[in-house]
Amino acid sequence: MSSYECVFILRADLGEEASEEAIQRVLGQIADFGGTVENVDRWGKRRLAYEIDDQREGVYTVLRLHAQPGQTAELERNLKLAGDVLRYLVVKVET
Repeated sequence: MSSYECVFILRADLGEEASEEAIQRVLGQIADFGGTVENVDRWGKRRLAYEIDDQREGVYTVLRLHAQPGQTAELERNLKLAGDVLRYLVVKVET
């Protein structure tokens, strides 16, 4: 398995409970395709560098995960389709 880092920004107007549900949904998707999450780092609400979909703030979350190389494409597809995710990035971490 390879190591990856996934950063995603949720809409700030979701609220605390809805943001946590969205994070748990992403963690569940990773587990569904056989990946494991090593670390979840919740940065919280931060000001965006530029406005995205009329949002000036977003809730940042950074995940450190292990997965097979092809499985991250499914994660990216799910993040792209999620209406509460403003932006995301999945990168392979060289060890």
